[in-house]
Amino acid sequence: MSEKSAAIRAEALESLLVEKGLLDTARIDDVLTLYNERVGPMNGAMLVAKAWRDAHFKQQLLADGTAAIAQFSFEGGQVDKLVVVENTAEVHNVVVCTLCSCYPWAILGLPPKWYKDPAYRSRVVREPRAVLTDFGTHLPAEQEVRVWDSSAEVRYMVLPVQPKGWETLSEGELVNKITRDSMIGVEVLAEVAE
Repeated sequence: MSEKSAAIRAEALESLLVEKGLLDTARIDDVLTLYNERVGPMNGAMLVAKAWRDAHFKQQLLADGTAAIAQFSFEGGQVDKLVVVENTAEVHNVVVCTLCSCYPWAILGLPPKWYKDPAYRSRVVREPRAVLTDFGTHLPAEQEVRVWDSSAEVRYMVLPVQPKGWETLSEGELVNKITRDSMIGVEVLAEVAE
């Protein structure tokens, strides 16, 4: 089914449910606003930017992600137990949920379609370097790759390496550059070209 036909079907279904009194348009708007403005990768990007600029917060985030993010009162759930793993020059981390699509919605937004795909879920565990290459992420052979399996009990987020050339950017500028995929671990953020 094409994206256009799926959208038409969704709109028709929504209209029918509203017409039958089973769905309230104001509630639909509330949910859309929640996931477009208050839940999403901008929350995770804000955490990463803050960690890059505040060594104490970074230490807290890596020690106990759940406690460190409590001060932000993020909406959207799925962060009852959050573990943040740090990418370094020696170790690259990538996140998967092998059983379904457990994912920290409040800080990364809705999971991407590929994250829920059985091919990603099984293959990244067996051959993580090949999967990362498929995403365009090429790592040095000496860099260890660790795969973290999210579950109903524990959700993971990757703290990416801050690229060279980003040191002078403000937290706000960083938030606009940090991607969801870098916080899942399938992307390495690009350095500023000199």
